[in-house]
Amino acid sequence: MAIRKEQILTALTHVLHPDYEKDLITLDLIQDLIVQEKYVSFTLELPAENKPLAAELKKKCTEAIHKFVDKEAVLDITVGINISKKRELEGGEEKEKRSPEGGQQQQPPILEGVKQIIAVASGKGGVGKSTVAANLAVSLSKAGHSVGLLDTDIYGPSIPTMFGVTERPNITTDKKLVPVFKHGVHLVSMGFLVDTDQAMIWRGPMVTSAVKQFMQEVRWGELDYLILDLPPGTGDIQLTIVQTVPLTGAVIVSTPQTVALDDARKGVAMFGKVNVPVLGIVENMAYFTPPDMPEKKYYIFGKHGARKLARKLEVPFLGEVALQENIRDTSDTGTPVVESQPDSAAAKSFMQIGQRVQQALDTQQKVADGSGKIEINIRP
Repeated sequence: MAIRKEQILTALTHVLHPDYEKDLITLDLIQDLIVQEKYVSFTLELPAENKPLAAELKKKCTEAIHKFVDKEAVLDITVGINISKKRELEGGEEKEKRSPEGGQQQQPPILEGVKQIIAVASGKGGVGKSTVAANLAVSLSKAGHSVGLLDTDIYGPSIPTMFGVTERPNITTDKKLVPVFKHGVHLVSMGFLVDTDQAMIWRGPMVTSAVKQFMQEVRWGELDYLILDLPPGTGDIQLTIVQTVPLTGAVIVSTPQTVALDDARKGVAMFGKVNVPVLGIVENMAYFTPPDMPEKKYYIFGKHGARKLARKLEVPFLGEVALQENIRDTSDTGTPVVESQPDSAAAKSFMQIGQRVQQALDTQQKVADGSGKIEINIRP
């Protein structure tokens, strides 16, 4: 007889979290439950990494399902880290973690030397997200900040090409990866570690594990900003990444066309679900201007779609970037347009977006400090 989801959920009410003395269902720690015949898959979300506790809870989940549902059930339990759960479970108060010896210890923070962590995301591929992430990173560097760029798109890394990096990064004596430094930005990408023709045929947990290693086993040093170039979409991989990292905010990239805007809306909703502020929306490929007719604007993908969406969702509109050949050329040749052609219209657009991202972060900090709110004035 096929197993039903209700049976699994009921069985897991018998599994108590030892720190909170409530069952896993009440604590809302079971996510992404899939049941097919006798195959059961779900994610056990914990507020912080704790391998002994994770192993203990996985064992108890297995025992409960085999005892109360079906002893022949085939289980696939993935442990995920969702730092927003800590705030939900503990009301924002810090609590010491259990050590393997049963004592108390503090979990070391992720990316301790990084002041601001910004995710650049898109609901769909092909909208120029990596181009925006690359030029945003360089623009912040040119403004005098220490900047890192982490390419979390394991399946299709673009940063090596956009920065012209062909060498492999160095490894320290304590097995830490040293970011490649180019065009003023500290860079890490899976593309640095595999051949360009090699396909990454990995399941979701393997991908998220690799991204976590990039954050925990890389010698980032002291950074003012770390830009995360997220994979396109709003699925399990994206959620796991944004729930693992203490993000300061997110930038959504979209083109003006309706099909891209529909997915951009989902991206904004995803960040809202995990309590990450959306710093604003960037409209890429906003219009086309022929080089010989600079006064002309052809709205190939629609007019002001992302601008209107930002207004509707009540998030800042960070700016628009035209569809221009020099952006494509400079990306393909390994020098972002902000670095290679700083006086061009495209570079000025990206520099303005970088300034508005900093302004949005300043606004966010002022609100958090209770010192008032400033307005981000974006001309229509």
